Amino acid sequence: MTDRLRRWRMMLGGQDADGTGVVVSGVDTRRDATLEALYDKEKDRRGGLGGSSPRVARWLGDIRGYFPSSVVQVMQRDAMERLGLRQLLLEPEMLESVQPDVHLVGTLLSLNRAIPERSRDTARAVVRKVVEDLEKRLAQPTRQAVSGALHRANRTSRPRHGDIDWNRTILANLKHYQPEQRTVVPERLVGFGRRLPSVSRQIVLCLDQSGSMASSVVYASVFGAVLASIRSLRTRVVAFDTAVADLTESVADPVELLFGVQLGGGTDINAALAYCQTRIDAPRDTVLVLISDLFEGGNEEEMLQRAQALQADGVQVVCLLALSDDGAPAYDHDTAAALAALGIPAFACTPEKFPDLMAAAIQRQDVAAWAAANDIPTAAAED
Repeated sequence: MTDRLRRWRMMLGGQDADGTGVVVSGVDTRRDATLEALYDKEKDRRGGLGGSSPRVARWLGDIRGYFPSSVVQVMQRDAMERLGLRQLLLEPEMLESVQPDVHLVGTLLSLNRAIPERSRDTARAVVRKVVEDLEKRLAQPTRQAVSGALHRANRTSRPRHGDIDWNRTILANLKHYQPEQRTVVPERLVGFGRRLPSVSRQIVLCLDQSGSMASSVVYASVFGAVLASIRSLRTRVVAFDTAVADLTESVADPVELLFGVQLGGGTDINAALAYCQTRIDAPRDTVLVLISDLFEGGNEEEMLQRAQALQADGVQVVCLLALSDDGAPAYDHDTAAALAALGIPAFACTPEKFPDLMAAAIQRQDVAAWAAANDIPTAAAED
């Protein structure tokens, strides 16, 4: 009971009305001070940590010492919003003090053009640390899922005799076993996967770089680099706001790619899709992943027509409202419903699910059915 009251005291802040009657001491006193600097409503929220970088850096060091990593990341994000610390992240001393995570990278990218020269190396080191951690977590599942899908998509159902995969053929036809003949009469032959051509599929990642999409852009950049490392894929990364930037030349290095992104500004999805159309030379072998909250600032009617034309040409079009762990995203429900009416369901996807989604898209499976099978609500189902 005492420990529970102590925890309530830490949450409620020790004001007269908290009702716990608990007095903190020792390390809890210092822990309480870090919480008070951020969350005490009686203080000027923009002055709680003072204006100097050294004091903020010490506070960041304190929270890393007193709280687990997941809590530190939440407190850092709250400090940026509640105490106006974004500009202080331009100082190298500050950057060396923070706990790197996807949201911090998003903040740095939004400040990209304002980062002074003295802080750029430190900022890049922070971004690279996060990118390397994400690659360790996501690269192997992505390569495994996508490579398997490429081989499955490349199998032939009308193989020559020497190319028949008898084990798979028997398994696929067990229901046609003839007891009196004591044999299987195959209705469908399964061939060995043909040797994959040098390029079997084209992947186009089309990234909305408006400020709300920061986490999605970080994850998509990492996935772009992993996909580009698969020899049988040709991967293109296109970022857009009101202008379109082809970042494919930087796709092998996600850090360089991310620093080529300019978060914020307007959104012209129509212009982005128009550019992607000009870069697709084998529509039926192409998967286009549009990652956007669909708040279109350009010509929405023309954008929908263009999406329909891409699909009619044979492109497998996938619309992700978010590619992140941030929970349910805000998005334009009307535009999402219009895309769904064209047979292009829109939904949010976590990074862990993305490899399986790409595998399904490469095999030209029904993406809406894939989402339903994975308990992912599509925008059309919600509206």
